[in-house]
Amino acid sequence: MNAPLLWIGIPLLVAALSLFIPNERFNAGLGGLTALSLSVVALFIPIDSALLIGPISLKISASLQIFGRNLTLTTADGSLLVILYGIAALWFFGSEAAGVARRLVPYGLGIIALLVASIAVEPFLYAAIFIEMAALLGIPLLTPAGQMPGRGALRFLVHQTLAMPFILFAGWMLAGVESSPGDFALTLQAATMLGLGFAFLLAVFPLYSWMPMLAEESSPYVMGFLFWGLPTITIIFGLGFLDRYTWLRTSAALSSTLQLSGILMVVAGGLWAAFQRHLGRIMAYVAVVETGFAILALSIQPPARALEVVFLSMIPRGLGLAVWALALTILLRRVDSLRFGSVKGVARTYPLAVSGVVLAHLSAAGFPLLAGFPPRLTLWEGLAGNSLLLAFWLLIGILGLLTGALRSLAVLVMAPEYSPWGLGETWVQRIMLGVGVLGLFILGLFPQVVRPLLENLPLMFIHFGP
Repeated sequence: MNAPLLWIGIPLLVAALSLFIPNERFNAGLGGLTALSLSVVALFIPIDSALLIGPISLKISASLQIFGRNLTLTTADGSLLVILYGIAALWFFGSEAAGVARRLVPYGLGIIALLVASIAVEPFLYAAIFIEMAALLGIPLLTPAGQMPGRGALRFLVHQTLAMPFILFAGWMLAGVESSPGDFALTLQAATMLGLGFAFLLAVFPLYSWMPMLAEESSPYVMGFLFWGLPTITIIFGLGFLDRYTWLRTSAALSSTLQLSGILMVVAGGLWAAFQRHLGRIMAYVAVVETGFAILALSIQPPARALEVVFLSMIPRGLGLAVWALALTILLRRVDSLRFGSVKGVARTYPLAVSGVVLAHLSAAGFPLLAGFPPRLTLWEGLAGNSLLLAFWLLIGILGLLTGALRSLAVLVMAPEYSPWGLGETWVQRIMLGVGVLGLFILGLFPQVVRPLLENLPLMFIHFGP
């Protein structure tokens, strides 16, 4: 058995087959079981190590060569595969409740497989090509069959496509920097190109305009899936650059650049979220803030602490966005729009969906007892140790998120007293929302349950870590 074939080839094959399956429930089950199985295999079977099961010896080899390039997944990548495919399984199982399984499963599995390939490919600069391919699959995912892509989808594609030449050109220049480390002009040009590439990929301020635009054009569920998957892998890709290039990792300007970019995203996204009147746009701005949190975390010293904060927030982000996106999709089936005027008082007929919206929002803001609290607290401590001013601006962004959550809650429960209460959600929707909300509380109360997975992730970056 070969690791790239198992975690890249099989998902691509299942994705292709699911395109021809018209049944929503079967599609959701197929995608969810495939992702869950791959997560369980990554959890219990180490890569490139022999495993004895009775008289049977099982070994998953690490590398595969294709078109002259190596795809390599090592033992250190195992925990990341568990997290990626485990969270993806939650998204796929929930796609039936959201009514988008026929779109999400084939394109979503393809996107996850391509993102895993971006981690595995050597030379690692080719990861930009795989990320671009994943972005291309995002267009049919965001746009239902027979419809033209909206402005947000097109702008998303343009931004992701512009990132690729910047990163590839920066990679070519980095080879020259390694051979001539004293060439300041070349170093500055390479760093600028690299920064622009990641600014487009991560929708760094002010390049995030496509995210709130998508919120008014596409299903919240498929939009949330992209908001989770692409930034997560792009952060891992960026850590790969820092791990490989010593001059970049030790640059005096790196920490300042990360802090400025991250705090701009947190403050701008938090303030915009506080004053929006559209639930989907609020989720989009909170996704901007989440990426800002990750960028800020990379600036923390020492580097081992930065990795801890980045990885600690991966699972809460994926789970929170899944609950939030599913809840918004359920509400959108009931109302014409997610604008405040249309969702006023909907809590009386869809209380579980409204609970999912509010709790996921509060979790993203780092509210105590919820999944987002431990990583936000750790980030705050790390920033306060370096700069109280940064910690203050972080507080401003978080207060913006909390204000948006309270405004949303007030509108959603605002209804005449004579309005009857009821449960408008289906049984499948109730189960998925219940599982997701329970997960938010478990991760908030017992964050140590995911520690065994997170402990091995820093091994992916042997130079950037301790």
